[in-house]
Order: sequence, then structure tokens, then C-alpha cells
Amino acid sequence: MKLSVAIGALVAVSATAFAPNVAFAPRSLTSTSQSSLKMAFESKIFTTEEVTFAGTKETIVRGGRELFPLVPKALEGIKNIGVIGWGSQAPAQAQNFADTLAEVGSDIKVTIGLRSGSSSMDEARAQGFSEEEGTLGEMYDVIRQSDLVMLLISDAAQAKLYKEVFAAMKPTAILGLSHGFLLGHLDSIGETFPENMDVIAVCPKGMGPSVRRLYEQGKEVGGSGINASFGVHQNPTGRATEVALAWGVALGSPFMFETTLRSEYKSDIYGERGILLGAVHGIVETLYRRYQRQGMTKEQAFIESSESITGNIVKIISTEGIKAVYEKLEGDDKKTFQAAYSASYLPAKEVLQEIYDEVASGNEIRTVIMHGDRIGKYPVGKIDGTDTWKVGEKVRAERDEDNIPLNPFTAGVYIATMMAQIDVLLEAGHPYSEVVNESVIEAVDSLCPYMHYQGIAFMVDNCSFTAKTGSRKWAPRFDYILDQLAYTAVDNGKPVDMDLIADFENHTVHQAVEECCKLRPAVDISLFAATSTKEIVIQ
Repeated sequence: MKLSVAIGALVAVSATAFAPNVAFAPRSLTSTSQSSLKMAFESKIFTTEEVTFAGTKETIVRGGRELFPLVPKALEGIKNIGVIGWGSQAPAQAQNFADTLAEVGSDIKVTIGLRSGSSSMDEARAQGFSEEEGTLGEMYDVIRQSDLVMLLISDAAQAKLYKEVFAAMKPTAILGLSHGFLLGHLDSIGETFPENMDVIAVCPKGMGPSVRRLYEQGKEVGGSGINASFGVHQNPTGRATEVALAWGVALGSPFMFETTLRSEYKSDIYGERGILLGAVHGIVETLYRRYQRQGMTKEQAFIESSESITGNIVKIISTEGIKAVYEKLEGDDKKTFQAAYSASYLPAKEVLQEIYDEVASGNEIRTVIMHGDRIGKYPVGKIDGTDTWKVGEKVRAERDEDNIPLNPFTAGVYIATMMAQIDVLLEAGHPYSEVVNESVIEAVDSLCPYMHYQGIAFMVDNCSFTAKTGSRKWAPRFDYILDQLAYTAVDNGKPVDMDLIADFENHTVHQAVEECCKLRPAVDISLFAATSTKEIVIQ
């Protein structure tokens, strides 16, 4: 009997925690998509504006350096900001926040908190944080002193240390996250945040180094950075929204859109295992082999697969939208795209739906935590030592940036996977702003430029522990299923599903992507420019 009661309680917790998104109420029914969600918020400090994504109205705040003077006002009552950690996001966010506050003459202090004896202490000192100035200290000492605690340690570490963090925080302090992972973990074990605590999230839609690079590179054009979502999970003080918006503005986000922590962790963990990291890795590996089987040299196979994606396809998507790639093709090239798209969409969607279900159920969160437990015994290994990426080094050294081909087959496979990822999110009820940023903008404006510059590992390993764990796990699945199901369908002459092509041509997401293109960073990220950011190369 006790066992039955316990199981029933567990099922009840799981059903509540991992149910489809219900946090947003319908606001507009003009779109045929299931993603007609109410995304509206108010601010007394920052100007909000309403934008329409595929018939769905959402509220955003548009960033820019002209808003920096408003940041201290929105942070009223906050004197000390503690940035806890020094991984992918923490260095960039701490530097951007500190620079913004310094630029407007604010006396709000940004302090880095690290474990005593952490090897990252020297890296933080090298970026200007110091014990002498009170901007670098032991993790829990910094937490105890902070009015805003930006908890940016790894997700696996958050799952282990959250009780100690909560206990160390001031009663009036705000907990700030850049990922909803901790909520996902608490959901999975039936726990919650302390009810008297403000809990917010500001989630840049790109790896930490790109957040810093674009902030630095955009200084001369009014400020730049990476788009960010924000979420207010708990707001007992009533000030959480203004603090979250100030945080996003201080990071240099071109625009900020609202989400919930639960919606964010589902879309984010899912997205990085899909087209953002895992899927694009698998696509390049499988196309590289396919093109060699068709008679290409290794160098040409890499150019027609990886280079075509990072040096041509994503650049078109970034400024003109997904459909623009298709519209640039003519005659036989368009037919080749259609064949590749038709054959790849469903196999890719099968894996993507599995990923989403694994994330939503909590399984993928548990995988990350368990991998964190094993990391001392099985450290993260180098992933660019295969023939694909060794050849890529040679190709990059001889690259002609102006003559990278738009391979129609590569475009068909890549865009089919991207569209499948979009459809899974829309079917799960995510808002267009989140869908586009997690499936398109982050890929083309933040991540793929890193792969284009120095290969797959440079992209994946400059992301979070959660991201690099998931990418390594799921990339082989995309490699396998495309090789086994998609390419065999093409080679066996399976007819193109023209209904599927029509669905692509008329998809509502194209208007949403085009609208987001208008809100993109003011500069294209340059990996050649000097930067103060931390970037990782695993040896």
C-alpha cells in the first residue's frame, strides 16, 4: 500500500512538472500554428514594443547602448552583483555587466565568486577582477554579500549545490539564472525554489564567448550582443521584471523576449542537441562520407558539406531567412534540394521528437547530472581528430571565402533538419520568438561562425557542459539515421513528397524568421578580431 501511494505521488509530480507548456494563454488566433501564445509584459523603465511573428503578437524590449543609463535605475536597491562561476557564460556576462555599469558611472559592483583554490581564479584576475578591489572572492562569501546572485556554474554543479546556495543567500536577494535547467531538476525531484525568493533568468541565445565578442565588436555602432530570452519565475518583491530587463540590456542584447524557465530549459536543452550543435555535427560527418562515395576528393567533400553550411547557407539565413536559400536555387539544383529535403525531414524529426521527449520527461537532465558525476573518471575528450576535421584544417588554410558553394543537397538536408526542429517546438506550444532563436538565430549568428573559424570542437566546446554533453550524445544518431534512411531513399529513387515541399514553402515560420532578421545583432561576429573573452580549445 505504501509503495502504491509513493508511486502515485511520483507520477503526480512528474505529470505536473513535465506537462506541455500551459503558462501562456492564447492572444491571437490568426496563425495556423499551434504557437499562438500570449507573450506580453510591462516595464516602467524600458520601452516595450509589440512585434508580430507569423500572426502572433509578442512584446519585446529592444536593446542598445543608449539604454545603458537606465540600467542602474532598474537595479535600484542592488549594490552588489555576484557572478558565480567561470565557465562559458560567466566570464562574458560578468565583463559585459561590469563594463556597462562603469560606462554610466554606476557604483554597483560586479564580483566573481569561485571555489577556494579554483584554477579559474587566475583567469578572472587576468580580466581585471581582484580580491584587493573586492571583485573576486570565495563562492559562498560572494553569495552572502550579493543582492543579485547570477548562478552561472555548470548545470550539473547547480543540481548538486543548490541547497547550499539558497542557504547562503540574503533573504532579500534575487536568484538569477541563465538557463532553466535547475528548475527542470527541481521539477524532477518534486522540489521548488524558496517561495520568498525572486527567481529570474536571462538566457543569451549563444555561447558565452559570442556574447562578449559581439558586445566588444558592436561598441562603435550603438552596442551589440546576442539576443536573450528572459523569464520571471517568482516575483514576491514585484521588481523581478525590471531587474531581468536591466541584466539583458547590460549584456548588450539587441532584443529581449519573454519566456518561462520551464519553456526555456525544454527548448534550450533540446535545441543544442539538435540543429544548433549535435545535428549539424552529424550532418557534416555523414555528408562528408557520402560525397566521397560519389567520387569527390576529401577536400571537395568537406567544402560541399561543412563549408557550404557555415560559409554560405547560414549566412543567407542570417540576413534573408531560411526560404531565401531555397529561392536562390534554380532548375536541377532546386530539384536536388527538394529530394534531399523530402527524404531527410521525417528521419530527422524522428530523432528530434525523441530528444524533446527525453528533455521534457527529465531523462536528459538526469543524463547531464550523471555525466557530471563521472567526469573525473571520464573527462571530456577531443572531438575534431577524425579525418573530416583534419581535412577541414587544410581547407580552412586555403579557403576562398568569396567562392564557397551553395550545395543544394547539403542545403536540403540541413534545412529539413532545421524545419523539423522548428515543427517539434511549435507542436509543443513554444512561442515563435523562442522557436526562431533556439532553432535559427543561435545557429547562424553565434554557433556556426565558430565552426567556420576553427572546426566542430571549437564550436561545441565553447558551449556549456550541458550542451557539449548532449552534442556528443546525439550527433551520432543524426549521422546514422540520415545515412540509413534519408540517403537510401534518395538513392533508391523514392519520389519527392511535394506536399512536404509545399508545407515548407508556405510555412508560417518564414515570416517570423524574417522579422527576427530585422532584430539581429548590428554587426556580424568576427573570430579574427582581438577579444578579452575566454575561449576553449581541448588538447
